[in-house]
Amino acid sequence: MYWDVTTVKPLPDYRIYVELEGGRKGIFDLKPYLDHGVFRELRDVHYFNQVGILFGAVTWPHEQDVAPETLLAEMVFLDSSLAPNNSLAA
Repeated sequence: MYWDVTTVKPLPDYRIYVELEGGRKGIFDLKPYLDHGVFRELRDVHYFNQVGILFGAVTWPHEQDVAPETLLAEMVFLDSSLAPNNSLAA
């Protein structure tokens, strides 16, 4: 699908860098979710950094995930020439 995640990398301040099938790239901020339900566990930075991809979706080991439509709606899209580096981690 066009929204399948192909790359995800944890960033400081509870953000993730995401690349989608089709080449779109962006930053998704999880801070608004950290006080709700199963997402509370993501406040542990070590656990947060275990983010991965399962069936094209952003997931964590205890089955927390971010719905593709949420990523598309709330992700801040980046110019395709940008990639995660120190400037994004600021």
